[in-house]
Amino acid sequence: MDETEFWELIDDSREAAEGDPEEQADALVERLLRRDPDAVVDFARHFESRYNRAYTWDLWAAAAVLLDGCSDDAFDYFRCWLIAQGREVFEGGVHDPDQLAELLDDFDESVDGDAEEVGYAADEAYEQMTGGSMPDLELPPPPREPLGTYVDFDDDETLAERFPLLWDRFRP
Repeated sequence: MDETEFWELIDDSREAAEGDPEEQADALVERLLRRDPDAVVDFARHFESRYNRAYTWDLWAAAAVLLDGCSDDAFDYFRCWLIAQGREVFEGGVHDPDQLAELLDDFDESVDGDAEEVGYAADEAYEQMTGGSMPDLELPPPPREPLGTYVDFDDDETLAERFPLLWDRFRP
């Protein structure tokens, strides 16, 4: 599976689910089950490499602005959600998290920002196909700490200065 196929599966599942993260996870599992186990492993590699790439202080701080705070677990689920939004939103958000203010049509923190189940879709599909667990993806180990420079999520002044577009649009 190449990168284009990966993003097509993400987009197709999101459209089928009409943006609902739980339904998108189900739709993604359904679509992965139509492929062979090697393709599911390839999908998992693509997902995991993007998930690790999104482990940055700036993106975590942007998630804190959007979610009005963001724990370790919430940031894990946010990164899954960001991937689930598709290539344009993901790449734009990783490149410049403040641009999420322009890339996102709207954001409802009761529904958006958490797609934990999407992160498990490949594992679930692989297990259903083979009866076994996902093999080692043979990727470099994930970073121990977020990449970039630490941002204090509790400092509203710093957040407003660092993410002016997000702050103006999503914080009162």
